[in-house]
Amino acid sequence: MTASDRRGPGLTLHLYRAASTAGGGVLRRYLDRRARIGKEDPERVGERFGIASRARPPGPLLWLHAASVGESISFLPLVETIGERWPRIGQLITTGTVSSARLMADRLPDGAIHQFAPVDRPGWVGAFLDHWRPDLAIRIESELWPATIDAVDARSIPALLINGRMSPRSFRNWRRLPGLARRLLRTFALCLAQTEDDAARFRSLGARDVRCLGNLKFAAPGLPCDAEALDLLAKRWAGRPVWLGASTHEGEEVRLAAAHAAIRTRVPDALLVVVPRHPERGPEIASTLRDEGHGVALRSAKEVPDTEIYVADGLGELGMFYRLAGVGFVGGSLVPHGGQNLLEPARLDCAILHGPHMANFEEIAREMVEAGGSIQVETDEALGNTVASLMIDESMRSRSCESAAAVAQGKARILDAVVDEIAPYLDKAAQGADA
Repeated sequence: MTASDRRGPGLTLHLYRAASTAGGGVLRRYLDRRARIGKEDPERVGERFGIASRARPPGPLLWLHAASVGESISFLPLVETIGERWPRIGQLITTGTVSSARLMADRLPDGAIHQFAPVDRPGWVGAFLDHWRPDLAIRIESELWPATIDAVDARSIPALLINGRMSPRSFRNWRRLPGLARRLLRTFALCLAQTEDDAARFRSLGARDVRCLGNLKFAAPGLPCDAEALDLLAKRWAGRPVWLGASTHEGEEVRLAAAHAAIRTRVPDALLVVVPRHPERGPEIASTLRDEGHGVALRSAKEVPDTEIYVADGLGELGMFYRLAGVGFVGGSLVPHGGQNLLEPARLDCAILHGPHMANFEEIAREMVEAGGSIQVETDEALGNTVASLMIDESMRSRSCESAAAVAQGKARILDAVVDEIAPYLDKAAQGADA
């Protein structure tokens, strides 16, 4: 515990607010620099300062916030269900990344509004809340920004945390500030955790009314894809064994390429498609792999995809490449990032491999491995051998796909359970439509 937290969470929060307020100029320059390199939308960067680009709709308003693409996908079915059952409640969706904003533009139902979330600075958060005046706030997974949560509490806006996730690392960090953690978490009238381990961590830190219903990602639909683009590539690659490196992170692409070289000794015409988690890394990845001696084509450069490795650095195309690949490696797991969502390939007839670093999806990974729906590999050699075996042995691949699909489909009612828990709060918010 820090000295400030021993003297009370109020002082810790006051120091945080003071520091973020004083750093306004630095934050503006930081956001401007991100906009110049494509990590912020330059036409909408004002939203990060709390300046709304849309009018507030009349009537009661629900504010849902998620950090990025993965969290956004998980709550889209919830947004659709709320729109159907509580049509008189407007929905404001905030996220923090350009890629998630593009996803929302394509997939949000009619009437839902997307804005970039304001940076966690009191004045910017205040401007955001003054404009939107939400009647209920729902935060997804692990977005515990002190100034934002404090401002929501100060305005007496009911707040819920759903699909809550608290990693062991985050738990250790919050335990150093127990007073502040308790103050922030007690703002949430209800905390729905992904796993019992997450629930125990939230309770330990002081959250109230904590329940574990499971991971809302189980309710997400299959990733979409462009049917025409899918057909074109399927015809081009007809008869060619394809495997996918999905949502890869720095340090993984070189290892996948090394495994691919070994695979081609057993499957000479095999194609590796690499879809980086951050598409802006595409040109750098292609250059690195070429320097390693690999034949590479880059999708953003419109290069012909008939090479050894294809770096697919577009946005929103992961669903298409899962459908094209018979085998998929899920990234962020050979390096200590914490993994990515295994349920996405499980819904699309793709055999799944991943590395040992799956802390962010620990329970899903455990269920998948135990059911035979995914295969954990520890080394580049094991990755290459396993991918080659799955390509050669169709019955092995089919069994793995069937087991993964069974895990993904086994908890489809989680969405109904979540909606039942939050229904009283939505009913109360909807009363504003009759006021």
